[in-house]
Amino acid sequence: MGVIGIIFLMRLFYIQVIDDSYKTSADNQALRYVTLYPSRGIIYDRKGELLAFNEAAYDLMVVPKQVDRTMDTTFFCNLIDITKEEFLKKIERAKSYSYYRSSAFEKQIPADEWAAISERLYQFPGFFGQKRTLRRYPEKVAGHVLGYIGEVNQNQIDEDSYYQKGDYIGVSGLEKTYENELRGERGVQVLMVDVHNSVKGNYMNGELDSLPEPGKDLITTLDRELQAYGEKLMQNKKGSIVAIEPKTGEILSLISAPTYDPNLLVGRDRTQNYVELVRNDSLDPLFNRAIKAVYRPGSIFKLVQSVVALENGVITPETRFHCNRSIINCHGSHTYDNLGQAIQHSCNPYFWQVYKRLIQMGEEESIFKDSAIGLENWRKYVMSLGLGIRLETDLEGIKKGFIPDKEFYDSWYGEYRWAFSTIYSNSIGEGELGVVPIQMANLASVIANKGFYYTPHLVKEIGDSPKLEKYRKKNKTLIDSSHFDVVIDALDAVVNEPGGTARRARIDSITVCGKTGTVQNKKTPDHSVFIAFAPKENPQIAVSVYVEESGFGGTWAAPIASLMIEKYLTGKTNKRKEQRILEADFIHLDKEDEE
Repeated sequence: MGVIGIIFLMRLFYIQVIDDSYKTSADNQALRYVTLYPSRGIIYDRKGELLAFNEAAYDLMVVPKQVDRTMDTTFFCNLIDITKEEFLKKIERAKSYSYYRSSAFEKQIPADEWAAISERLYQFPGFFGQKRTLRRYPEKVAGHVLGYIGEVNQNQIDEDSYYQKGDYIGVSGLEKTYENELRGERGVQVLMVDVHNSVKGNYMNGELDSLPEPGKDLITTLDRELQAYGEKLMQNKKGSIVAIEPKTGEILSLISAPTYDPNLLVGRDRTQNYVELVRNDSLDPLFNRAIKAVYRPGSIFKLVQSVVALENGVITPETRFHCNRSIINCHGSHTYDNLGQAIQHSCNPYFWQVYKRLIQMGEEESIFKDSAIGLENWRKYVMSLGLGIRLETDLEGIKKGFIPDKEFYDSWYGEYRWAFSTIYSNSIGEGELGVVPIQMANLASVIANKGFYYTPHLVKEIGDSPKLEKYRKKNKTLIDSSHFDVVIDALDAVVNEPGGTARRARIDSITVCGKTGTVQNKKTPDHSVFIAFAPKENPQIAVSVYVEESGFGGTWAAPIASLMIEKYLTGKTNKRKEQRILEADFIHLDKEDEE
Protein backbone atom coordinates (compact mmCIF):
# COMPACT_ATOMS: atom_id res chain seq x y z
CA MET A 1 0.00 0.00 0.00
CA GLY A 2 1.40 3.42 -0.99
CA VAL A 3 1.78 6.54 1.14
CA ILE A 4 -1.39 8.05 -0.34
CA GLY A 5 -3.36 4.96 0.66
CA ILE A 6 -2.09 5.14 4.25
CA ILE A 7 -2.96 8.84 4.52
CA PHE A 8 -6.39 8.11 3.10
CA LEU A 9 -7.08 5.40 5.70
CA MET A 10 -5.80 7.53 8.56
CA ARG A 11 -8.02 10.42 7.51
CA LEU A 12 -11.02 8.14 7.14
CA PHE A 13 -10.39 6.66 10.63
CA TYR A 14 -10.31 10.17 12.09
CA ILE A 15 -13.57 11.11 10.42
CA GLN A 16 -15.43 7.91 11.28
CA VAL A 17 -14.13 7.32 14.83
CA ILE A 18 -12.97 10.65 16.26
CA ASP A 19 -14.71 13.47 14.38
CA ASP A 20 -18.52 13.47 14.89
CA SER A 21 -19.26 16.42 12.61
CA TYR A 22 -20.69 14.13 9.94
CA LYS A 23 -22.63 11.77 12.21
CA THR A 24 -25.78 13.90 12.11
CA SER A 25 -26.27 13.11 8.44
CA ALA A 26 -25.22 9.45 8.58
CA ASP A 27 -28.79 8.22 8.67
CA ASN A 28 -29.76 10.16 5.58
CA GLN A 29 -26.63 9.98 3.44
CA ALA A 30 -24.17 7.39 2.15
CA LEU A 31 -20.71 7.70 0.69
CA ARG A 32 -20.06 6.72 -2.90
CA TYR A 33 -16.48 6.09 -3.95
CA VAL A 34 -16.19 6.91 -7.63
CA THR A 35 -13.11 5.83 -9.52
CA LEU A 36 -11.81 8.52 -11.83
CA TYR A 37 -10.35 6.67 -14.76
CA PRO A 38 -7.43 8.26 -16.58
CA SER A 39 -7.65 8.95 -20.28
CA ARG A 40 -5.65 6.35 -22.14
CA GLY A 41 -2.68 7.62 -24.12
CA ILE A 42 -3.47 8.67 -27.69
CA ILE A 43 -1.70 6.92 -30.57
CA TYR A 44 -0.44 8.91 -33.58
CA ASP A 45 1.31 8.04 -36.81
CA ARG A 46 4.75 9.39 -37.74
CA LYS A 47 3.20 12.60 -39.16
CA GLY A 48 0.99 13.32 -36.17
CA GLU A 49 -2.18 11.86 -37.70
CA LEU A 50 -4.56 10.16 -35.27
CA LEU A 51 -4.59 6.37 -35.15
CA ALA A 52 -6.40 5.84 -31.82
CA PHE A 53 -8.14 8.30 -29.51
CA ASN A 54 -10.62 8.30 -26.63
CA GLU A 55 -14.32 8.99 -26.71
CA ALA A 56 -16.51 9.56 -23.66
CA ALA A 57 -18.54 6.55 -22.50
CA TYR A 58 -20.20 5.37 -19.33
CA ASP A 59 -20.57 2.21 -17.30
CA LEU A 60 -23.92 1.80 -15.57
CA MET A 61 -23.01 0.73 -12.04
CA VAL A 62 -25.21 -1.00 -9.48
CA VAL A 63 -25.14 -1.53 -5.71
CA PRO A 64 -27.58 -4.45 -5.20
CA LYS A 65 -28.33 -3.55 -1.56
CA GLN A 66 -29.66 -0.15 -2.64
CA VAL A 67 -31.86 -1.36 -5.50
CA ASP A 68 -35.60 -0.82 -4.97
CA ARG A 69 -37.35 -4.19 -5.28
CA THR A 70 -40.49 -2.46 -6.55
CA MET A 71 -38.69 -0.67 -9.40
CA ASP A 72 -40.33 -0.63 -12.82
CA THR A 73 -38.07 -3.18 -14.50
CA THR A 74 -39.94 -2.99 -17.82
CA PHE A 75 -39.32 0.73 -18.13
CA PHE A 76 -35.73 0.30 -16.95
CA CYS A 77 -35.02 -2.44 -19.51
CA ASN A 78 -36.45 -0.34 -22.31
CA LEU A 79 -34.37 2.60 -21.15
CA ILE A 80 -31.04 0.79 -21.47
CA ASP A 81 -32.14 -1.54 -24.29
CA ILE A 82 -31.89 -4.96 -22.66
CA THR A 83 -34.39 -7.78 -22.13
CA LYS A 84 -35.97 -8.76 -18.81
CA GLU A 85 -33.95 -11.99 -18.89
CA GLU A 86 -30.74 -10.05 -19.32
CA PHE A 87 -31.72 -7.77 -16.44
CA LEU A 88 -32.19 -10.72 -14.08
CA LYS A 89 -28.85 -12.27 -15.11
CA LYS A 90 -27.00 -9.01 -14.59
CA ILE A 91 -28.55 -8.41 -11.17
CA GLU A 92 -27.67 -11.93 -10.04
CA ARG A 93 -24.11 -11.46 -11.28
CA ALA A 94 -23.82 -8.22 -9.32
CA LYS A 95 -25.19 -9.89 -6.18
CA SER A 96 -22.75 -12.76 -6.50
CA TYR A 97 -19.94 -10.20 -6.59
CA SER A 98 -21.19 -8.13 -3.62
CA TYR A 99 -24.43 -6.81 -2.14
CA TYR A 100 -22.72 -3.70 -0.83
CA ARG A 101 -20.04 -2.86 -3.38
CA SER A 102 -20.74 -1.41 -6.79
CA SER A 103 -20.07 -3.34 -9.97
CA ALA A 104 -20.75 -2.73 -13.65
CA PHE A 105 -24.28 -3.58 -14.72
CA GLU A 106 -23.94 -2.44 -18.36
CA LYS A 107 -20.58 -1.43 -19.81
CA GLN A 108 -19.25 1.06 -22.32
CA ILE A 109 -22.44 2.95 -23.12
CA PRO A 110 -21.69 5.67 -25.69
CA ALA A 111 -22.18 9.26 -24.54
CA ASP A 112 -25.11 9.93 -26.88
CA GLU A 113 -27.01 6.95 -25.46
CA TRP A 114 -26.05 7.82 -21.89
CA ALA A 115 -27.63 11.28 -22.13
CA ALA A 116 -31.11 9.79 -22.33
CA ILE A 117 -30.39 7.22 -19.61
CA SER A 118 -28.93 9.67 -17.11
CA GLU A 119 -32.02 11.88 -17.19
CA ARG A 120 -34.12 9.05 -15.76
CA LEU A 121 -31.59 7.41 -13.47
CA TYR A 122 -32.83 9.26 -10.37
CA GLN A 123 -35.90 6.98 -10.52
CA PHE A 124 -33.77 3.90 -9.85
CA PRO A 125 -31.93 3.88 -6.50
CA GLY A 126 -28.79 1.74 -6.50
CA PHE A 127 -27.86 2.62 -10.09
CA PHE A 128 -25.41 5.34 -11.09
CA GLY A 129 -23.05 6.23 -13.91
CA GLN A 130 -19.30 5.71 -13.98
CA LYS A 131 -17.49 7.79 -16.57
CA ARG A 132 -15.15 5.80 -18.80
CA THR A 133 -13.64 6.19 -22.24
CA LEU A 134 -13.97 4.18 -25.43
CA ARG A 135 -11.13 3.64 -27.88
CA ARG A 136 -11.91 4.94 -31.35
CA TYR A 137 -9.97 4.45 -34.57
CA PRO A 138 -10.77 7.26 -37.03
CA GLU A 139 -9.44 5.66 -40.21
CA LYS A 140 -10.29 2.02 -39.43
CA VAL A 141 -6.75 0.92 -40.29
CA ALA A 142 -3.87 -0.98 -38.69
CA GLY A 143 -6.04 -3.26 -36.57
CA HIS A 144 -3.27 -5.88 -36.30
CA VAL A 145 -0.74 -3.23 -35.24
CA LEU A 146 -2.82 -1.21 -32.81
CA GLY A 147 -4.55 -4.24 -31.27
CA TYR A 148 -7.47 -3.85 -28.91
CA ILE A 149 -8.32 -3.62 -25.21
CA GLY A 150 -10.54 -5.87 -23.11
CA GLU A 151 -11.67 -6.36 -19.54
CA VAL A 152 -9.12 -7.78 -17.12
CA ASN A 153 -9.50 -11.34 -15.90
CA GLN A 154 -8.79 -12.61 -12.40
CA ASN A 155 -5.29 -13.81 -13.27
CA GLN A 156 -4.33 -10.34 -14.44
CA ILE A 157 -5.79 -8.80 -11.28
CA ASP A 158 -3.77 -11.24 -9.17
CA GLU A 159 -0.56 -10.51 -11.09
CA ASP A 160 -0.78 -6.70 -11.01
CA SER A 161 -2.27 -4.82 -8.05
CA TYR A 162 -3.01 -1.84 -10.32
CA TYR A 163 -6.03 -3.61 -11.79
CA GLN A 164 -9.47 -4.03 -10.28
CA LYS A 165 -12.57 -5.83 -11.45
CA GLY A 166 -14.03 -4.01 -14.46
CA ASP A 167 -10.75 -2.43 -15.56
CA TYR A 168 -9.57 -2.63 -19.15
CA ILE A 169 -6.19 -3.75 -20.39
CA GLY A 170 -4.37 -4.01 -23.72
CA VAL A 171 -5.04 -7.47 -25.15
CA SER A 172 -3.01 -7.35 -28.36
CA GLY A 173 -0.84 -5.14 -30.54
CA LEU A 174 0.65 -1.89 -29.32
CA GLU A 175 -2.20 -1.57 -26.84
CA LYS A 176 -0.70 -4.58 -25.05
CA THR A 177 3.01 -3.94 -25.58
CA TYR A 178 2.79 -0.41 -24.19
CA GLU A 179 -0.02 -1.04 -21.68
CA ASN A 180 1.95 0.34 -18.70
CA GLU A 181 2.70 3.57 -20.56
CA LEU A 182 -0.77 4.01 -22.07
CA ARG A 183 -2.94 3.24 -19.04
CA GLY A 184 -2.14 6.20 -16.76
CA GLU A 185 -3.01 6.35 -13.04
CA ARG A 186 -6.51 6.29 -11.53
CA GLY A 187 -7.95 8.95 -9.25
CA VAL A 188 -10.85 8.76 -6.78
CA GLN A 189 -13.78 10.97 -5.82
CA VAL A 190 -15.76 10.51 -2.60
CA LEU A 191 -19.33 11.74 -2.92
CA MET A 192 -22.24 12.07 -0.53
CA VAL A 193 -25.44 10.48 -1.83
CA ASP A 194 -28.90 10.73 -0.27
CA VAL A 195 -31.54 8.00 -0.03
CA HIS A 196 -32.90 9.06 -3.41
CA ASN A 197 -29.61 8.26 -5.13
CA SER A 198 -28.90 11.94 -5.70
CA VAL A 199 -25.39 13.29 -5.25
CA LYS A 200 -25.30 15.94 -2.51
CA GLY A 201 -21.71 17.03 -2.96
CA ASN A 202 -18.09 16.10 -2.35
CA TYR A 203 -17.33 14.47 0.97
CA MET A 204 -15.07 16.62 3.17
CA ASN A 205 -15.04 19.26 0.43
CA GLY A 206 -12.98 16.90 -1.72
CA GLU A 207 -10.08 16.49 0.72
CA LEU A 208 -10.02 12.75 0.05
CA ASP A 209 -10.25 13.12 -3.74
CA SER A 210 -7.35 12.59 -6.10
CA LEU A 211 -7.07 13.41 -9.79
CA PRO A 212 -6.25 10.79 -12.42
CA GLU A 213 -3.03 11.01 -14.41
CA PRO A 214 -3.50 10.49 -18.14
CA GLY A 215 -1.53 7.83 -19.98
CA LYS A 216 1.42 8.68 -22.19
CA ASP A 217 0.84 9.25 -25.89
CA LEU A 218 2.61 7.12 -28.49
CA ILE A 219 4.10 8.46 -31.71
CA THR A 220 4.33 5.45 -33.98
CA THR A 221 6.53 4.88 -37.01
CA LEU A 222 3.54 4.11 -39.22
CA ASP A 223 2.54 6.27 -42.16
CA ARG A 224 -1.27 6.23 -41.86
CA GLU A 225 -1.83 7.06 -45.51
CA LEU A 226 0.56 4.34 -46.70
CA GLN A 227 -0.97 1.83 -44.28
CA ALA A 228 -4.48 2.56 -45.56
CA TYR A 229 -3.31 2.31 -49.16
CA GLY A 230 -1.64 -1.06 -48.57
CA GLU A 231 -4.76 -2.43 -46.90
CA LYS A 232 -6.76 -1.28 -49.92
CA LEU A 233 -4.40 -3.08 -52.32
CA MET A 234 -4.69 -6.29 -50.30
CA GLN A 235 -8.49 -6.43 -50.33
CA ASN A 236 -9.77 -9.86 -51.45
CA LYS A 237 -6.34 -11.35 -50.90
CA LYS A 238 -4.55 -13.31 -48.20
CA GLY A 239 -1.04 -12.27 -47.33
CA SER A 240 0.94 -9.32 -46.01
CA ILE A 241 2.91 -6.18 -46.76
CA VAL A 242 5.72 -4.91 -44.54
CA ALA A 243 7.51 -1.65 -45.35
CA ILE A 244 10.56 -0.45 -43.39
CA GLU A 245 12.77 2.63 -43.49
CA PRO A 246 16.21 0.95 -43.86
CA LYS A 247 18.30 3.65 -42.18
CA THR A 248 16.26 3.51 -38.94
CA GLY A 249 14.35 0.21 -38.86
CA GLU A 250 11.11 2.16 -38.46
CA ILE A 251 8.12 0.22 -39.80
CA LEU A 252 6.21 2.41 -42.25
CA SER A 253 3.37 -0.05 -42.76
CA LEU A 254 2.56 -3.52 -41.49
CA ILE A 255 -0.43 -5.09 -43.20
CA SER A 256 -2.00 -8.49 -42.74
CA ALA A 257 -4.81 -9.49 -45.07
CA PRO A 258 -7.63 -10.04 -44.55
CA THR A 259 -7.73 -7.30 -41.95
CA TYR A 260 -10.54 -6.01 -39.74
CA ASP A 261 -11.95 -2.71 -38.52
CA PRO A 262 -10.48 -2.19 -35.01
CA ASN A 263 -13.67 -0.33 -34.03
CA LEU A 264 -15.48 -3.69 -34.08
CA LEU A 265 -13.70 -4.68 -30.87
CA VAL A 266 -14.88 -1.64 -28.93
CA GLY A 267 -18.04 -0.95 -26.97
CA ARG A 268 -21.18 -2.90 -26.11
CA ASP A 269 -21.05 -5.06 -29.25
CA ARG A 270 -17.41 -6.07 -28.81
CA THR A 271 -18.09 -9.64 -27.66
CA GLN A 272 -20.52 -10.40 -30.46
CA ASN A 273 -18.19 -8.90 -33.07
CA TYR A 274 -15.24 -10.86 -31.72
CA VAL A 275 -17.18 -14.11 -31.98
CA GLU A 276 -18.06 -13.31 -35.60
CA LEU A 277 -14.42 -12.60 -36.45
CA VAL A 278 -13.27 -15.85 -34.85
CA ARG A 279 -15.96 -17.80 -36.70
CA ASN A 280 -14.46 -16.64 -39.98
CA ASP A 281 -11.75 -19.26 -39.54
CA SER A 282 -11.15 -19.89 -43.26
CA LEU A 283 -9.74 -16.35 -43.59
CA ASP A 284 -8.65 -15.88 -39.97
CA PRO A 285 -8.77 -12.05 -40.00
CA LEU A 286 -7.39 -11.80 -36.45
CA PHE A 287 -4.22 -13.70 -37.43
CA ASN A 288 -1.30 -11.35 -38.08
CA ARG A 289 0.38 -12.94 -41.09
CA ALA A 290 3.07 -10.25 -41.23
CA ILE A 291 4.69 -11.47 -38.00
CA LYS A 292 3.23 -14.94 -37.40
CA ALA A 293 2.93 -16.69 -40.78
CA VAL A 294 5.93 -18.88 -41.63
CA TYR A 295 6.65 -19.61 -45.30
CA ARG A 296 9.50 -21.13 -47.27
CA PRO A 297 11.48 -18.20 -48.69
CA GLY A 298 11.67 -19.48 -52.27
CA SER A 299 14.05 -17.87 -54.74
CA ILE A 300 14.57 -14.78 -52.60
CA PHE A 301 16.82 -16.95 -50.46
CA LYS A 302 19.30 -16.97 -53.35
CA LEU A 303 20.32 -13.50 -52.19
CA VAL A 304 21.27 -14.95 -48.81
CA GLN A 305 23.22 -17.78 -50.44
CA SER A 306 25.06 -15.22 -52.56
CA VAL A 307 26.41 -13.01 -49.78
CA VAL A 308 27.20 -15.94 -47.47
CA ALA A 309 29.11 -17.67 -50.26
CA LEU A 310 31.03 -14.48 -51.10
CA GLU A 311 31.94 -13.96 -47.44
CA ASN A 312 33.20 -17.54 -47.17
CA GLY A 313 35.21 -17.24 -50.35
CA VAL A 314 33.65 -20.20 -52.14
CA ILE A 315 32.66 -18.00 -55.11
CA THR A 316 33.45 -14.57 -56.55
CA PRO A 317 31.16 -12.31 -58.55
CA GLU A 318 32.76 -13.72 -61.70
CA THR A 319 32.19 -17.38 -60.80
CA ARG A 320 30.15 -19.15 -63.49
CA PHE A 321 28.24 -22.42 -63.50
CA HIS A 322 26.46 -24.17 -66.32
CA CYS A 323 22.69 -24.22 -65.99
CA ASN A 324 22.63 -28.01 -65.71
CA ARG A 325 18.93 -28.78 -65.56
CA SER A 326 19.56 -32.46 -65.03
CA ILE A 327 20.45 -31.80 -61.37
CA ILE A 328 17.56 -29.42 -60.64
CA ASN A 329 14.86 -27.83 -62.77
CA CYS A 330 15.19 -24.27 -64.09
CA HIS A 331 13.52 -21.84 -66.48
CA GLY A 332 14.55 -19.24 -69.03
CA SER A 333 17.12 -19.29 -71.83
CA HIS A 334 20.34 -18.62 -69.88
CA THR A 335 23.13 -21.23 -69.97
CA TYR A 336 26.34 -20.10 -68.26
CA ASP A 337 25.75 -17.24 -65.80
CA ASN A 338 28.02 -15.40 -63.44
CA LEU A 339 26.66 -14.47 -60.01
CA GLY A 340 24.87 -11.29 -61.02
CA GLN A 341 23.28 -12.96 -64.02
CA ALA A 342 22.26 -15.97 -61.93
CA ILE A 343 20.41 -13.66 -59.52
CA GLN A 344 18.79 -11.81 -62.42
CA HIS A 345 17.66 -15.05 -64.10
CA SER A 346 17.01 -16.84 -60.78
CA CYS A 347 19.04 -19.82 -61.98
CA ASN A 348 18.38 -22.88 -59.77
CA PRO A 349 21.40 -25.00 -60.88
CA TYR A 350 23.74 -22.08 -60.12
CA PHE A 351 22.63 -21.88 -56.50
CA TRP A 352 22.61 -25.68 -56.22
CA GLN A 353 26.35 -25.46 -56.91
CA VAL A 354 26.82 -22.51 -54.55
CA TYR A 355 25.11 -24.28 -51.66
CA LYS A 356 27.12 -27.45 -52.32
CA ARG A 357 30.34 -25.47 -51.97
CA LEU A 358 29.11 -23.96 -48.70
CA ILE A 359 28.03 -27.28 -47.18
CA GLN A 360 30.90 -29.45 -48.41
CA MET A 361 33.97 -27.28 -47.90
CA GLY A 362 36.48 -30.13 -47.55
CA GLU A 363 37.01 -29.87 -43.80
CA GLU A 364 36.59 -33.66 -43.37
CA GLU A 365 37.16 -36.63 -45.65
CA SER A 366 33.71 -37.99 -44.77
CA ILE A 367 31.06 -36.12 -46.75
CA PHE A 368 28.67 -36.68 -43.84
CA LYS A 369 30.92 -35.07 -41.23
CA ASP A 370 31.98 -32.41 -43.72
CA SER A 371 28.32 -31.55 -44.40
CA ALA A 372 27.59 -31.24 -40.68
CA ILE A 373 30.48 -28.78 -40.22
CA GLY A 374 29.49 -26.87 -43.33
CA LEU A 375 25.85 -26.60 -42.30
CA GLU A 376 26.68 -25.15 -38.88
CA ASN A 377 29.06 -22.61 -40.43
CA TRP A 378 26.48 -21.65 -43.10
CA ARG A 379 23.72 -21.33 -40.49
CA LYS A 380 25.78 -18.89 -38.41
CA TYR A 381 26.08 -16.47 -41.31
CA VAL A 382 22.43 -16.83 -42.33
CA MET A 383 21.20 -16.06 -38.83
CA SER A 384 23.35 -12.93 -38.65
CA LEU A 385 21.10 -11.57 -41.41
CA GLY A 386 18.13 -11.65 -39.03
CA LEU A 387 16.75 -15.02 -40.15
CA GLY A 388 15.92 -17.89 -37.82
CA ILE A 389 15.77 -15.50 -34.86
CA ARG A 390 12.90 -13.71 -33.17
CA LEU A 391 13.23 -10.06 -34.09
CA GLU A 392 12.49 -8.01 -30.97
CA THR A 393 9.81 -5.97 -32.68
CA ASP A 394 7.34 -4.27 -30.33
CA LEU A 395 4.51 -6.64 -31.16
CA GLU A 396 3.93 -9.83 -29.19
CA GLY A 397 3.84 -13.23 -30.86
CA ILE A 398 6.37 -12.69 -33.64
CA LYS A 399 7.70 -15.98 -35.00
CA LYS A 400 11.37 -16.66 -35.62
CA GLY A 401 11.06 -18.88 -38.66
CA PHE A 402 13.46 -21.80 -39.03
CA ILE A 403 17.01 -22.31 -40.21
CA PRO A 404 17.82 -26.05 -39.82
CA ASP A 405 20.90 -27.18 -37.92
CA LYS A 406 22.85 -30.41 -37.46
CA GLU A 407 20.69 -31.50 -34.53
CA PHE A 408 17.56 -31.16 -36.65
CA TYR A 409 18.86 -33.36 -39.48
CA ASP A 410 20.37 -35.83 -37.04
CA SER A 411 16.91 -36.30 -35.54
CA TRP A 412 15.51 -37.00 -39.00
CA TYR A 413 18.18 -39.18 -40.55
CA GLY A 414 20.53 -40.16 -37.73
CA GLU A 415 23.89 -38.67 -36.84
CA TYR A 416 26.22 -38.38 -39.84
CA ARG A 417 23.70 -40.13 -42.09
CA TRP A 418 22.91 -37.11 -44.22
CA ALA A 419 24.90 -34.85 -46.55
CA PHE A 420 24.44 -32.09 -49.11
CA SER A 421 22.63 -34.50 -51.43
CA THR A 422 20.00 -34.95 -48.70
CA ILE A 423 19.32 -31.26 -48.07
CA TYR A 424 20.02 -29.59 -51.43
CA SER A 425 16.47 -28.16 -51.64
CA ASN A 426 17.61 -25.47 -49.21
CA SER A 427 19.80 -24.10 -52.01
CA ILE A 428 16.82 -22.44 -53.71
CA GLY A 429 14.82 -21.51 -50.63
CA GLU A 430 12.73 -24.65 -50.40
CA GLY A 431 13.36 -27.67 -48.17
CA GLU A 432 13.12 -27.10 -44.43
CA LEU A 433 13.66 -23.34 -44.40
CA GLY A 434 11.05 -21.08 -42.86
CA VAL A 435 10.85 -17.27 -42.84
CA VAL A 436 8.38 -14.64 -41.62
CA PRO A 437 7.33 -11.68 -43.84
CA ILE A 438 8.79 -9.10 -41.46
CA GLN A 439 12.14 -10.92 -41.71
CA MET A 440 11.98 -10.63 -45.49
CA ALA A 441 11.40 -6.87 -45.31
CA ASN A 442 14.28 -6.68 -42.85
CA LEU A 443 16.45 -8.69 -45.28
CA ALA A 444 15.71 -6.08 -47.94
CA SER A 445 16.87 -3.45 -45.40
CA VAL A 446 20.07 -5.39 -44.71
CA ILE A 447 20.90 -5.47 -48.41
CA ALA A 448 19.98 -1.80 -48.86
CA ASN A 449 22.28 -0.95 -45.91
CA LYS A 450 25.03 -3.23 -47.20
CA GLY A 451 25.27 -5.42 -44.14
CA PHE A 452 23.49 -4.02 -41.10
CA TYR A 453 20.00 -3.36 -39.79
CA TYR A 454 18.12 -1.73 -36.96
CA THR A 455 15.56 -3.98 -35.30
CA PRO A 456 12.22 -3.24 -36.97
CA HIS A 457 9.95 -1.33 -34.58
CA LEU A 458 6.69 0.59 -34.44
CA VAL A 459 7.09 3.36 -31.85
CA LYS A 460 9.22 6.51 -32.25
CA GLU A 461 8.31 8.32 -29.02
CA ILE A 462 6.65 7.42 -25.70
CA GLY A 463 5.30 10.59 -24.14
CA ASP A 464 8.28 12.94 -24.04
CA SER A 465 10.80 10.08 -24.22
CA PRO A 466 12.56 8.83 -27.39
CA LYS A 467 12.30 5.30 -28.73
CA LEU A 468 13.73 2.45 -26.67
CA GLU A 469 17.50 2.01 -26.65
CA LYS A 470 17.33 -1.43 -28.30
CA TYR A 471 15.80 0.18 -31.39
CA ARG A 472 18.68 2.65 -31.70
CA LYS A 473 21.32 -0.08 -31.78
CA LYS A 474 22.90 -1.02 -35.11
CA ASN A 475 22.94 -4.79 -35.70
CA LYS A 476 25.93 -5.76 -37.84
CA THR A 477 25.87 -8.96 -39.88
CA LEU A 478 28.85 -11.23 -40.47
CA ILE A 479 28.96 -10.18 -44.12
CA ASP A 480 31.43 -7.53 -45.29
CA SER A 481 29.75 -4.55 -46.95
CA SER A 482 31.76 -5.03 -50.17
CA HIS A 483 29.88 -8.26 -50.95
CA PHE A 484 26.55 -6.50 -51.36
CA ASP A 485 27.42 -4.41 -54.42
CA VAL A 486 27.10 -7.27 -56.92
CA VAL A 487 23.81 -8.32 -55.33
CA ILE A 488 22.37 -4.79 -55.46
CA ASP A 489 23.35 -4.42 -59.13
CA ALA A 490 21.68 -7.75 -59.85
CA LEU A 491 18.49 -6.66 -58.06
CA ASP A 492 18.48 -3.56 -60.24
CA ALA A 493 18.71 -5.82 -63.29
CA VAL A 494 15.91 -8.10 -62.01
CA VAL A 495 13.53 -5.14 -62.20
CA ASN A 496 14.91 -2.87 -64.88
CA GLU A 497 16.75 -4.94 -67.52
CA PRO A 498 15.49 -7.41 -70.14
CA GLY A 499 15.36 -10.96 -68.81
CA GLY A 500 14.57 -9.88 -65.24
CA THR A 501 11.62 -11.49 -63.50
CA ALA A 502 10.16 -8.31 -61.97
CA ARG A 503 9.44 -5.94 -64.85
CA ARG A 504 6.04 -5.16 -63.25
CA ALA A 505 7.90 -3.49 -60.37
CA ARG A 506 9.42 -0.78 -62.56
CA ILE A 507 8.70 2.86 -61.71
CA ASP A 508 9.53 5.78 -63.97
CA SER A 509 12.30 7.96 -62.52
CA ILE A 510 12.88 5.63 -59.52
CA THR A 511 15.40 2.77 -59.59
CA VAL A 512 13.76 -0.12 -57.76
CA CYS A 513 15.94 -3.06 -56.71
CA GLY A 514 14.04 -6.28 -56.04
CA LYS A 515 13.79 -10.05 -56.20
CA THR A 516 10.82 -12.24 -56.98
CA GLY A 517 9.98 -15.49 -55.25
CA THR A 518 7.44 -18.18 -55.97
CA VAL A 519 6.84 -20.35 -52.91
CA GLN A 520 5.69 -23.78 -53.99
CA ASN A 521 2.61 -25.48 -52.55
CA LYS A 522 1.66 -29.09 -53.20
CA LYS A 523 -2.15 -28.85 -53.17
CA THR A 524 -2.86 -25.15 -53.79
CA PRO A 525 -1.52 -22.46 -56.13
CA ASP A 526 1.90 -21.08 -55.24
CA HIS A 527 2.47 -17.98 -53.11
CA SER A 528 3.59 -14.83 -54.91
CA VAL A 529 6.49 -13.13 -53.08
CA PHE A 530 8.63 -10.08 -53.70
CA ILE A 531 11.13 -8.02 -51.72
CA ALA A 532 12.54 -4.69 -52.82
CA PHE A 533 14.06 -1.38 -51.81
CA ALA A 534 14.26 2.03 -53.45
CA PRO A 535 15.82 4.23 -54.58
CA LYS A 536 18.97 2.28 -55.39
CA GLU A 537 21.10 5.13 -54.08
CA ASN A 538 20.20 6.26 -50.54
CA PRO A 539 17.30 3.80 -50.05
CA GLN A 540 14.26 5.23 -48.24
CA ILE A 541 11.95 2.22 -48.15
CA ALA A 542 12.32 -1.57 -48.09
CA VAL A 543 9.29 -3.80 -48.72
CA SER A 544 8.20 -7.42 -48.59
CA VAL A 545 4.93 -8.59 -50.14
CA TYR A 546 3.27 -11.99 -49.83
CA VAL A 547 0.12 -12.84 -51.77
CA GLU A 548 -0.98 -16.34 -50.89
CA GLU A 549 -2.09 -18.84 -53.54
CA SER A 550 -1.84 -16.37 -56.41
CA GLY A 551 1.02 -17.64 -58.59
CA PHE A 552 4.34 -16.16 -59.65
CA GLY A 553 6.12 -13.52 -57.60
CA GLY A 554 6.52 -11.17 -60.54
CA THR A 555 2.83 -11.30 -61.41
CA TRP A 556 1.21 -9.98 -58.21
CA ALA A 557 3.61 -9.30 -55.35
CA ALA A 558 6.02 -7.23 -57.47
CA PRO A 559 3.47 -4.68 -58.73
CA ILE A 560 1.96 -4.32 -55.24
CA ALA A 561 5.42 -3.54 -53.85
CA SER A 562 6.07 -1.01 -56.60
CA LEU A 563 2.78 0.77 -55.87
CA MET A 564 3.68 1.00 -52.19
CA ILE A 565 7.12 2.38 -53.03
CA GLU A 566 5.72 4.89 -55.52
CA LYS A 567 3.03 6.02 -53.07
CA TYR A 568 5.55 6.58 -50.29
CA LEU A 569 8.24 8.31 -52.35
CA THR A 570 6.08 10.44 -54.66
CA GLY A 571 2.55 10.48 -53.24
CA LYS A 572 1.33 9.31 -56.65
CA THR A 573 0.60 5.89 -58.17
CA ASN A 574 0.32 4.23 -61.56
CA LYS A 575 -3.48 4.09 -61.91
CA ARG A 576 -3.48 1.36 -64.55
CA LYS A 577 -1.30 -0.88 -62.41
CA GLU A 578 -3.34 0.00 -59.34
CA GLN A 579 -6.64 -0.90 -61.02
CA ARG A 580 -5.32 -4.33 -62.00
CA ILE A 581 -4.35 -5.04 -58.39
CA LEU A 582 -7.64 -3.76 -56.97
CA GLU A 583 -9.61 -6.01 -59.33
CA ALA A 584 -7.63 -9.12 -58.40
CA ASP A 585 -9.53 -11.49 -56.08
CA PHE A 586 -7.85 -14.63 -54.73
CA ILE A 587 -10.34 -15.27 -51.92
CA HIS A 588 -13.63 -15.76 -53.71
CA LEU A 589 -12.36 -17.84 -56.65
CA ASP A 590 -13.54 -21.15 -55.17
CA LYS A 591 -17.03 -19.77 -54.57
CA GLU A 592 -17.22 -18.51 -58.15
CA ASP A 593 -16.11 -21.90 -59.47
CA GLU A 594 -18.78 -23.64 -57.41
CA GLU A 595 -21.44 -21.34 -58.89
